Amino acid sequence: MSTDSKVNKPIVILNNKGLHTRPATELVKCAQNFKAQIFLAYQGLNVNAKSLLGILMLAATRGARIEVEAEGPDAAEAVEALAALARNRFNIRY
Repeated sequence: MSTDSKVNKPIVILNNKGLHTRPATELVKCAQNFKAQIFLAYQGLNVNAKSLLGILMLAATRGARIEVEAEGPDAAEAVEALAALARNRFNIRY
């Protein structure tokens, strides 16, 4: 049996300007630290969390609820790290 597991968790975009280039870049940098495959789902779009262009395509605004889904050996850690990053407004202060 595989040790890989699939983990889902919603995150909410708290940044006033939404998920634009700077917070998206922080999200990609965080996601790239994990072996798991990580996807973001929003309004019918499903994109790779390690792809800056994919994340920008979501055009997520403030208050957007995005489903994070990860599958792999460190999936739970990856999802929790991205959720913490979102709660911390992607380390961006205006």
